[in-house]
Formats: sequence, structure tokens, C-alpha cells
Amino acid sequence: MQIEYKNIIIDVKEKTPVNILLKDEIQKAKCKVIACKFNNEIKSLNYKIETNGKLELIDLKNKDGMRVYKRGIVYLISKAFNETYPDALMTINYQLINAMYCTVDNLQITEEVIKNVDRKVKEIIQKNLPIEKKIMTKEEAEEFYKKEKTLKGKLQLELENKKEVTLYYCENYYNYFYGVLPITTGFVESYEIAKYHNGFLIRYPNKENPYEIAEFKDTPKLFKTLEEYEKVHKILNINTLYKLNKIIKEDKIEEYILLDEALHEKKIGTIADNISKNKNIKLIAIAGPSSSGKTTFAKRLEIQLKLNGLKPVTISVDNYFVERKDTPLDENGKYDFESINAIDTKLLNRDLLKLLNGEEIEAPTFNFHTGHKEYLGNKMKLDQDEILIMEGIHCLNDELTYLIPKEFKYKIYISALTVLNIDYYNRISTTDTRLIRRIVRDYKFRGYNAKHTLEMWPSVNRGEVSNIFKFQEEADVMFNSSLIYELSVLKKYAIPLLKQIDSTSPLYSEAKRLLAMLSYFEDIKDEAVPTQSLLREFIGGSIFGE
Repeated sequence: MQIEYKNIIIDVKEKTPVNILLKDEIQKAKCKVIACKFNNEIKSLNYKIETNGKLELIDLKNKDGMRVYKRGIVYLISKAFNETYPDALMTINYQLINAMYCTVDNLQITEEVIKNVDRKVKEIIQKNLPIEKKIMTKEEAEEFYKKEKTLKGKLQLELENKKEVTLYYCENYYNYFYGVLPITTGFVESYEIAKYHNGFLIRYPNKENPYEIAEFKDTPKLFKTLEEYEKVHKILNINTLYKLNKIIKEDKIEEYILLDEALHEKKIGTIADNISKNKNIKLIAIAGPSSSGKTTFAKRLEIQLKLNGLKPVTISVDNYFVERKDTPLDENGKYDFESINAIDTKLLNRDLLKLLNGEEIEAPTFNFHTGHKEYLGNKMKLDQDEILIMEGIHCLNDELTYLIPKEFKYKIYISALTVLNIDYYNRISTTDTRLIRRIVRDYKFRGYNAKHTLEMWPSVNRGEVSNIFKFQEEADVMFNSSLIYELSVLKKYAIPLLKQIDSTSPLYSEAKRLLAMLSYFEDIKDEAVPTQSLLREFIGGSIFGE
């Protein structure tokens, strides 16, 4: 074989493992190498080269490398639980800031339990045991699952396009993860498990500082919102993908869709009721990360407010950008439109104060082509029964509305906080759900392909971390815009778009990862989605317009 590594062509004997071929490079690397990319596809370090191609080593400062590392931690902890408490049913529930929250259904988590499991994890790491990927035909897997009476990885049998079933073995312990794992237990060094609420946290480093545990910030409002949604879907018995797919195949999904939509409507109605009870509130500020469904949420909130005798009036933060010449620059010397300093907060606050005092203003219209505010006669005045609604990335940050007293403001944080897991060990990332929404919407309504969306996504995420996530606990209420069934609807749009990205693209590994996730979902037709659904904002056909 001939491979390209760091722009050098190397002759390689067929089936040579990468960790043997580049042994010296891996050992000398400044940051720990944990995986590799072959023809832009993530592979284990012991991947055997069988074709010509381009090879790249992946370390812990790489996003994909850190994903492999985190999967390794989860695998080790699940193995440690299995050996310390064999009957324990561990579940990865959801992501918090730099931590995963886990529960065990049939075991009370105490400090002693945590200590025992942690001791076992350290012992497993010390032994540096091999983690081996074993592949079975579907016929072999059928026999295996009959014998073992387990659900670990069984969902693979349901996939028509998947010819084989894979499990990761370490000694006698096996489990399934959709994604690459480290090749030995010794790759995991920095981790922490700590009791938290009724379960425990798995803490880990991040790619910016891969050798230190990243800071955990307690987010009680976020945690409560996630718990609230998870409890409802547990009651409905639809908290894993296996159960969702079963309901779809049995043609019972329409009732669950209506229940999920009713949960949204109930929550929006409760928010509107709480606002109407507080006569001090004059400004509703809505913020959330990309593709959270803010537009549809705001429209549905307006309807509920009207039922409470309030008349919503919208004011757009986008019309209050500073003049183009005054726009701050980012570290690359480009205009930073996401900075709060890109907003003319002085003018915005002056206009907001006038409106709240019953005075009339002429609101500007920002011309994005010229970079100037224009005054086109857009007069505004707030009557006694009217309430302002404002939506934007900085709306949770009091710096945006620094002159408005807190008692006049009601801040809402909205995000698609996914509570559905593929199985008990493989969770579906909230960020991935929003990314799939964004890919579909960008194509349908903005004419962008998946490549464009994936290229922009890291920049979008950085803006969210800087301007939204750190203020989420400042919200008066959180609204979870996720729908348990949405990826089953979105997949038919997203899959063809992601398949357009081939192995010559650096984005191929990301596209393949998302395709692997979507492949597990049974399909739901658009007709089943109500026209007022927040999901319609991404697939079209909304009664609120596109």
C-alpha cells in the first residue's frame, strides 16, 4: 500500500496497524494520540491499512479525539459498575457543563458506591487492558442475543443497511458504542466521578486543556428542565430510540406526536400565565442557541399572551447594530457581529425606556448592505395592555438592557435539550439535534448545502458559548424545544445532504458520524407533524409561515 502522511508518501505492507506503522510519531507526540483519520474517516489506532489513502493522527486537542476519550471513560465506568455491582442498570442521562449526568435504576448511589466504582476504574486503567472491537454477522448476533439475553447493541439488528453487528470487548465485559473507542484502558487518565442529586457525574477534560478536569458549573435550572422532560417521556415509556422505533413500526406514533406537542403547548401556556400574573413585566426577552425554534416559540407565546388579555409588540435587536465603521473586530480582523459591542445598547435602552414610559419612538431599520441605520417612519408606542417581545443572542445578558429595571423584564431561555438516548449508554447530543435542524433549514430555506452548514457550525458554537450559554441560568424560565420524534422526520432531508460529502472532504468524518446516528431512526412522514409544530420551522408547512 501507499499512504500519504504529513505530505510524504510512505510504502506500507498491507494490513499494517497504524499504531505499529507510526509508533515513534505516537510516542513522541506532544499531546496524547488516541485515534487516527484514514481518508477523512475516524479509525481506531490499531486500524489495519488495506488500501491506499491519506493518514492523519488524532490527539486529545482535536474534537474527535476528545469524543473518543469521553467514550473511553464511559466504557470504563460501565465496566467498573458491572464488576462491582453486577445487577446495576446504569444510564447516561444527559450532558451538563463539562460533565455527563448518570443514574442507576436499581441501586442507591452513595459516597461508598462512588468510592468502590472509582477504585475499580483506577484498577482497570492501571492494567492497561486491550479494548477489542468484535464483529458478528447478523445470524451470529441473533444467536448471541438469544444466549446472552441482553439489549446492549441489539438495535443494530434492526438496521436493514447494516450487514454486521459490532461490540467492544474488554476481558469478559462487552458493550456497544456508536463511534471509535481507545484501543486500551490505559489511554484514560483524567476523569472524575462524583455523587450528584440521585445519580452521579462523570467529569472529564476538554480539548483546550486535555490533562485537567474541566470546571463543572452547577446549572440547577437547566438540570430541572431536563429532568422535567425526561420524567414525562419515561411515563410515556418512550425514553430510548428502541422504544420510539417500536412505536413507529407498530403505527402508533400519531398519539405520541400529539402528546409531545401538547407538552409544548402546556409549557408555553404556563409561561404566558405567569407573565400575565405579574403586572410589572413590560419586556419579554428571548434567547437561545441556533436552531432552537425561537421564531415559532415567540409566535405561539404571542397567541397565549393574547388569551391572557395582553397584546404583544415585537422590537428587533437586529435593527440596533452600531454603524459598520464602529463594529468590533474579532481576533482574525473580521467584523464580530455576535459581540454585544456590535449592538448600539445606548440607543436601544433609550428607546426601550421611552416605550415603557408610554412615549412614542421612531424605531430604526438597519440596512445590512450599507451598514447604516435608516429611519423609515416606523413609529412605535406601547399602550397599557401591550407588552414588548424582544429576541436575540444577548437577551439574557443584562448588559443589553442595562437601563431597564429587572422587575420589568422576563427572560426566557430556549434550546432543544434532547432527552432521547439511542440506548442506555449512547446519548444523542443536544448540539447534534440542533445541527440536523440547521442542515435541513439551511438547505430548504437558504439554499445552502450541508458542507456550508458544517463549515460554519464551529463558529456558531463559539458564539453560543461566549454569548448565550454562560447566561442561561439568568433566565426566569427555560423552554425545551426538543421533540422526541423529530429526528425521525428530519432524517429523510438530512441523509441525502450529508451523503453529498465524500471521503475527499475534511468534513467526511463529521458527516459519517451524523449519518450513523440518523440511520438508527425509523422514518416518520411529514403529514404526521401538526402545522403549528415548532418542527415545521425547519421542514416547512408552518401556519406561521416560513
